[in-house]
Amino acid sequence: MTEQDRVTVNDPRGPVNNGDGHQYVFYGAGTDWMIRKGVASLRITREDRVRLADRFAPPMGYRVAADRLEKPGSVVLLEGPPGSGRRAAAIMLLHGFGEDGGGDEEGSRFEELPATGTDESPLVPGTGDRFLLDLSGIVDEETYDHAQRSLAVRRSQVQEAGAHMVVVLPSGMEHAHPPDLDPHTVRLGRPRGVAVITRYLRMDGMPFRPADLGSAGLQHLCDRSPMRELARLAGLVRAARDSGRFGTDFAGWLDQAMHAVTDRAGEVARQVAAVRTAPERALLLATAMFEEAPADTVYEAWHGLMKTVRHEEEATTELARKDFGEQLAGLGIERDPEGRLRFDRLAYADAVRTYFWANFPGVRDDLRDWIGRAAGLRGLTTDDRVNLVVRFGERALAVERPDHLFDLVVRWADRTTGTICDPRAVAALELGLGHERSGGWFRKRMYECAARSGSMSDGLARALTTACVQSLSTTHPDQAVVRLHYLAVRQGEAGREAREALLGLAGRDRRLYRLLIDRLRDRARREPRLADPHLQLLTELLRNDRAPDPPPWPDLFLGWEAVFSQPPTPLWNPLVSSWLDTVADDSTQKMALDVMVGATRGRAAALHRLYAIACDWTGSTHHPSRAAVAALFWHHIDHVQYGRTERTAAGPRTTEEAR
Repeated sequence: MTEQDRVTVNDPRGPVNNGDGHQYVFYGAGTDWMIRKGVASLRITREDRVRLADRFAPPMGYRVAADRLEKPGSVVLLEGPPGSGRRAAAIMLLHGFGEDGGGDEEGSRFEELPATGTDESPLVPGTGDRFLLDLSGIVDEETYDHAQRSLAVRRSQVQEAGAHMVVVLPSGMEHAHPPDLDPHTVRLGRPRGVAVITRYLRMDGMPFRPADLGSAGLQHLCDRSPMRELARLAGLVRAARDSGRFGTDFAGWLDQAMHAVTDRAGEVARQVAAVRTAPERALLLATAMFEEAPADTVYEAWHGLMKTVRHEEEATTELARKDFGEQLAGLGIERDPEGRLRFDRLAYADAVRTYFWANFPGVRDDLRDWIGRAAGLRGLTTDDRVNLVVRFGERALAVERPDHLFDLVVRWADRTTGTICDPRAVAALELGLGHERSGGWFRKRMYECAARSGSMSDGLARALTTACVQSLSTTHPDQAVVRLHYLAVRQGEAGREAREALLGLAGRDRRLYRLLIDRLRDRARREPRLADPHLQLLTELLRNDRAPDPPPWPDLFLGWEAVFSQPPTPLWNPLVSSWLDTVADDSTQKMALDVMVGATRGRAAALHRLYAIACDWTGSTHHPSRAAVAALFWHHIDHVQYGRTERTAAGPRTTEEAR
């Protein structure tokens, strides 16, 4: 502790190892890939909120809701038609309230709550904390009734703590709203669609004039389309510009984006109706899934798909059939100068994928198995593989088959060898966790995997750990702690990595630190047969290098009390020594000595062990700073054990006497 320098690296541009032990870097699996690839996410970190704030157009009623949210303990409920941007408005209300001079309030927490309140960790709000509760996905009265009962409890907790909460109410369920919610409910109108488009285009640096947005077709979209579709339209304009294939002026880019939004579904339906053979349809789908991949890889994936759907190859040799290039051209598929395949129309691949998943439900199981194998084809870069995961995952989640995506997580992770974490598995988990409708399903499934006592592959444990740290901890930190706790008490290297991740997460947040202490204390009391791994984890958590700064003495007291209530073990040595080191290095931390001794509750065995550890720590050199710290520690021990307030002239007892 006293001999190790600490280094702070600001704005790192690559992997940084700032401590002992191995460093694990998961390329392609960080949460920023979701923004890079245009994937909608539930992540509500400050960076995400700032990005949304730059593009947000306030709807009618927004100012009323903001005024009501100002009072500590306030709860505001938002009503509005689907597609009106209710969720974005809720996030911005909380974000704007929590900003003071451009930064979040000190210690203020921003968190999304599960819709039905069936979380394994109770809500413990603090003053100024901000909570989002999105009930917009509820479609039946039974679920809504359950959510209302949970909301009543949460409202009371938020009000008592002086926190703030915004609730997005489900549409079409107004008849089921309890009357007592009416005074807290604000009706939002639809934002001006052209204002939304304008803000997105400006933030993307588009060179356009207001007159360029005056077409009747665009006005129709702005008046009718959901806000997410308008954001997608703006993203397609940017994609048309960035591709370099659709001219050099804004009018051309906008025209391509408009066609992509309004015409692509019909174009795909007509093309699939025109091509009747299984090989042609399979090539369409393979290209849509592997767009921008090398032509040879798409060819291999294409034949793998035909085998998966049990298509019999023609008896004639391949040399007697149409060549690959001719087949591609006949389907409107281009081969770029680098040999990668793409459709000749903007966003056509996405429309093809949507069409096949919607209209061929009987082959979805086969498509899952095909992707499971094809994601490992030679010639695919890590980015290609993550692209494939996103494309498959979006379709599986759109047809409400999250199990298909999780099946692949398990399959890919189980096949991983060594200490590498499979980026495909992590990307799939993060995609599922960030999905508006299926996020809860993924959190529950991860909990079931982590909590069950049966065997789990190291690969799956690593994927779950990484998803907890990189994704779940930003949206549901309490749930991340719970899942990491179960993973951390497993045996083996993957369990050790989960412990490091858990201790690192808890050590950065005082509330999570207390949550983990309480969980470990409770588990050790309720399940004595499991006490050893939980107490071992608790003992490590309570070391100085794991505790938040400044030390939370009441929380440390509770943890030390649980440890010192058990028979002494060698695990105590690094725990006690770490705090003796701290006091020797910084005398302002000497409260640790008194609190630690007090946590023994006068138990003789514990006091004797603390005394012996201090003797060993002091050593035979009798360094002045160490001797002074040990003397003060012994003073506290004697005061508890013998009621003395100062040492006799005879000096400290021997180590043997203490034992």
